[in-house]
Amino acid sequence: MDSTQLKNRTKKFALDIIMFLRSVKQDHITQVLFNQLLRSATSVAANYRAACKAKSKSDFINKIGIVLEEADESLFWLELINESELLKNDSIRILMKEANELTAIFSSIRKTSRENG
Repeated sequence: MDSTQLKNRTKKFALDIIMFLRSVKQDHITQVLFNQLLRSATSVAANYRAACKAKSKSDFINKIGIVLEEADESLFWLELINESELLKNDSIRILMKEANELTAIFSSIRKTSRENG
């Protein structure tokens, strides 16, 4: 997967989260959790774009580390929403799968970049 495809994939993840959150009725508990999820999921895409513009190899590795953290945080919020049974929605499992895959991808990119740096 090249950087353009990964930019599109991370942007799609952010958009999928936005559409998911817009479709769900919120209360005071879900509002807090959803806000955290929205911040981390959109940060994955924004920080990956920043990583693609890195000024150096070490800058790239640092920014990819941030992307990895945000992808993993997104997975955490999705798991928390799912396991608390605040929502019973198949979409959340699809989003969890994508967050898990993005976490694995960025973990691999960071590892490879460190080894080749």
